[in-house]
Amino acid sequence: MSVNSGMFAVVLLGVFGLSLTLPTATQVGLTDKVLVFPYETDFSFVALIPQKEMGLRAFTLCMRVATELPEERQIILFAYRTADYDELNVWREKDGRVSFYMSGDGTFFHLPPLTTFRTSLCLTWESRTGLTAFWVEGKRSTYQVYKPGHTIRPKGTILLGQDPDQHLGGLEAMQSFVGEVTDLNMWDFVLSRSMIQAWHYRHKVPKGNIFDWGNIEYELNGNVMVVDDD
Repeated sequence: MSVNSGMFAVVLLGVFGLSLTLPTATQVGLTDKVLVFPYETDFSFVALIPQKEMGLRAFTLCMRVATELPEERQIILFAYRTADYDELNVWREKDGRVSFYMSGDGTFFHLPPLTTFRTSLCLTWESRTGLTAFWVEGKRSTYQVYKPGHTIRPKGTILLGQDPDQHLGGLEAMQSFVGEVTDLNMWDFVLSRSMIQAWHYRHKVPKGNIFDWGNIEYELNGNVMVVDDD
């Protein structure tokens, strides 16, 4: 059952102290659609509503992403935050590396650069061993061991396009995402190599049980556009 979205905007404002325009009504499903973030702003983002609580001890997160922002510009790719912690953040850093943070220091990977052409990007992590890897175009990076035994906390807020941080007073334009995101899916377990490769090639895979792009619940804020994936 989906997390109740009735108080979603109020929670977002109350937890992070953000002063934002009210979002559009919750919408469902983005099959054959792309989210376009056309400009650098401190107010445009998409709030995602998970199908289940985000108390996680393993996950696979996949998306297709494109950007023309230069490598020396930091970009937030995915942000999940509770009241006190960045629970699960994915960044492209100023030096071009891609990073993954859970409640503190992160882990960093040298990956092929994100460009104006769409990249299929997945991230896997499981608590038992801490094994973490990025997957680019269906190919796995070297494993790193990151936070074995950790549990991601539930009852937070998930954003695309911005990094909410109450310690910095809200949202920052210079960290915002500019570009396109599509086909974002998330599972509460680690997909096998064959399943990640199948997803990359757009073959049939189990629907994401946290986020399924075809049935995803979302709220648009600011000047984010939904366009046909042609």
